[in-house]
Amino acid sequence: MRRFLLLILWCKVVTLFAADPGWRAGAADVDITPDYPVRLSGYGSRTSEYEKIAQRLHANALVIQWADEPPACIVTVDNCGVPFALRAEVLKRLSAAGTPVADERLSLHSTHTHCAPMLRGVLPFLFGKDLTTDEQQRVDRYTEDLTKWIVEAITQAWNKRQPSRLDWATGKAYFGLNRRLQETNGLQNAPNFNGPVDRAVPVLRVKSADGSQLIATYASYACHCTTIGINEIHGDWAGIAHQEMELRFPGSVALIAIGCGADQNPYPRREIRFVQDHGIALAKEITRLINEPMKPVRGPLACATKEIMLPFDPLPTLEEWKARTKDKNKHVAYHAQKHLSILERGEKIPSVLPYMLQTWHYGDDLLIINLPGEVVVDYSLRFKSAYDAGRTWVNSYTNDVPCYIPSQRVWEEGGYEAAGAMVYYGRPTRFASGIENIIASGLHEIVKAGFKVK
Repeated sequence: MRRFLLLILWCKVVTLFAADPGWRAGAADVDITPDYPVRLSGYGSRTSEYEKIAQRLHANALVIQWADEPPACIVTVDNCGVPFALRAEVLKRLSAAGTPVADERLSLHSTHTHCAPMLRGVLPFLFGKDLTTDEQQRVDRYTEDLTKWIVEAITQAWNKRQPSRLDWATGKAYFGLNRRLQETNGLQNAPNFNGPVDRAVPVLRVKSADGSQLIATYASYACHCTTIGINEIHGDWAGIAHQEMELRFPGSVALIAIGCGADQNPYPRREIRFVQDHGIALAKEITRLINEPMKPVRGPLACATKEIMLPFDPLPTLEEWKARTKDKNKHVAYHAQKHLSILERGEKIPSVLPYMLQTWHYGDDLLIINLPGEVVVDYSLRFKSAYDAGRTWVNSYTNDVPCYIPSQRVWEEGGYEAAGAMVYYGRPTRFASGIENIIASGLHEIVKAGFKVK
């Protein structure tokens, strides 16, 4: 009888643990496809608003909470780049609605598809000329609509929280390929089979406490979403991976983020069939991982941010700006005209870029590093080396997409990622030498000692 009572007591303890593993989580998927014309972002060669909807776009939210800690939110958005100002407005509206989220506890990821609507404040000089009044009004309208939809997704996920368990694992995908090829006539945007890559596919699995329900999957891969460049709405390979996961696991929500893939392109590309191939390949790898034993992820969840300043190279002089307004390249001329107007108004052109680093420590089990902008692959390789590769996950395109973030190697080599793209982002010039170490030093201050390689 004594043994029998002890067995019953032990079963109750096990049941209690299974019912309350420490986490609460909820997820939601909101359609963010516009039902009105709007210019698409990503490619400056487009001359009109989108032609049709080839695939619908989504904002996906995952709200997680450890014990009595404040909730934290992960959001993925099918868009070329969600700006910091929109993120700030989302936080403001959540607070006003009674569901406040701390700044450090929101990670907002852009999938960087080049077939999604333009947003106010991202790639403002992309077309080398002002939008028409009607076009700008529709871009502004979509910016407001997307803000509401992201708030809606977070609110839905917030209200769906239930006892949950979190696990993670890392797999690999192979369609991302370095795109910086050094040839006799200089750097080319072409497949570089010998260039650095990051094959890792980290996946977080969120299940109900009893394991019977898959609530969400959250995955990342370091590759541009540029398989296609059609003037149609489409989520590219990230959109296909999301669609495939939710078809395979009805009722679950799939969140797809982007790693440090600013200098990585899908290979092959340019055809819609390759979009399907890449997206399904990623979904298959996620499926393989979540159907095998994974590492448990425990709390507490410690979130931190740190703002640093990234200096630009010496700014052009007034005479240099004036000379550039006559450049034969319309994008260079437009960029100069806009900056000349700033000076003529008596305003100053910024000499630094504010840049917010973010870390999420899941107990001693997992470190997620979130970096804004289009970050090249050298950063993820460096940080995984510095912070225990077996427990470190690095995202970019997170919380803001202000421009490309080159490593020192890329800065010295030059080219589009190092300097050329700054024209389209409206930045005054390229960064100064040394920003990689500035970022690494700032990050070192907010990564816990237990993750640092001795």
